Amino acid sequence: MVEETRAIGWRQVLMVAGIAVAAVLVVAAISIFVPAVGDVFAGTPILVIVLVAATAFVLWGIATRRPPEP
Repeated sequence: MVEETRAIGWRQVLMVAGIAVAAVLVVAAISIFVPAVGDVFAGTPILVIVLVAATAFVLWGIATRRPPEP
């Protein structure tokens, strides 16, 4: 009997990636209509800091998850 194993955390990684892409697209769309928003995000690396923090949080959650006991 061969057990299929799935990679732990792929769903979370893809979810964070999708949210990150959506966040960037939303900010880009808003900055088209409100130039002040574009200036704020162009001048500071807020999105980069948020994305790095979210990635670190997801990776920490994946690394500390224990596999189910057999």
